[in-house]
Amino acid sequence: MSKLKVGIIGCGGIARAKHMPSLTKLKEVAITAFANRDMAKAEQAAADFGAPGAKVYSDYRALLEDADVDVVHVCTGNDTHAEITIAALEAGKHVMCEKPMARSAGEARLMVEAASRSGKKLSISYNNRYRQDTQYLYNLCRNGALGDIYYAKAHALRRRGVPTWGTFLNKELQGGGPLIDLGTHVLDMALWLMDNYEPHSVTGSAFYKLGKRANAFNPYGSWDPDKFTVEDSAFAMIRMKNGAVIYLESSFAIHMLQEGTGKVTLCGTEAGADMWNGLTLNGELPGALYENRLDLNGESVPFYNVAKETPADLEARLWIEAILHDREPVVQPTQALVVQQLLDAIYESAETGQTVYFP
Repeated sequence: MSKLKVGIIGCGGIARAKHMPSLTKLKEVAITAFANRDMAKAEQAAADFGAPGAKVYSDYRALLEDADVDVVHVCTGNDTHAEITIAALEAGKHVMCEKPMARSAGEARLMVEAASRSGKKLSISYNNRYRQDTQYLYNLCRNGALGDIYYAKAHALRRRGVPTWGTFLNKELQGGGPLIDLGTHVLDMALWLMDNYEPHSVTGSAFYKLGKRANAFNPYGSWDPDKFTVEDSAFAMIRMKNGAVIYLESSFAIHMLQEGTGKVTLCGTEAGADMWNGLTLNGELPGALYENRLDLNGESVPFYNVAKETPADLEARLWIEAILHDREPVVQPTQALVVQQLLDAIYESAETGQTVYFP
């Protein structure tokens, strides 16, 4: 069987840390093309991860003209996700795009429409879905172990963790701050675990407080307050059409001791679950309440596959299998579009002070 030929657009940190190492582990894949505005980064990526004879480009458009490329991974900044993804789909490539899907729901919708027109697969890299705890909890939810899940909390909190490199603090290029960078992950997790993609209304608040302070403590170094144009924290209450509620909290900097990103709390009619100290289930037995902390790295769940496959490796494998076997990708573009619509609604509600309703 001939290998799927993958092109990488954007050869920076996320591509080197996640996408390229995982793709090279798959025997069905050859990374044959690399594009980056800094040609030296593309050349280094090709040397480290490329198949023999891999091509390098400084312009992504030239990569898309390569008829041998079957799949493209878009690992560029938020401001170019939609532009590059749409162009790749129209060039007949399957596309895996880094999160967030785009800077706005309008851009995200154009991506979904391009995928539909092209007949090619589109997925968004929400890698937290592939963690062992998330996978296990997802199966519990689908099996009805938690019952009707009517309340969730999505946590993406850093007490101090302002990313001072790149464009993270530039609202024009990023689309926002911790909400669109960290909150997008946990919002995706909550919706996926609940299997609920029908929002009714959103009430949100965003704060521009600590980011405006000079010489603030930060493990990643200081920043220029005048260039800190994104929110430093954002919160929202999301009401779904079936009455369920999701409370979302996100921050780059906040005076709060309980911090953690990529964590979800679920409350159902039969049981609850949270990710604060490992994966813990809680519920009611006859005459008593229980708490059960699961060790997913040991033998306490013997029927669960504990093979040493990282979330990044699992994401890459399932994505490539979806292409090879013509299956829906784990992260469907219409699901990611709902996440983007909710992010937009939170920002709108924060700006106007009004609840945003969905049709």
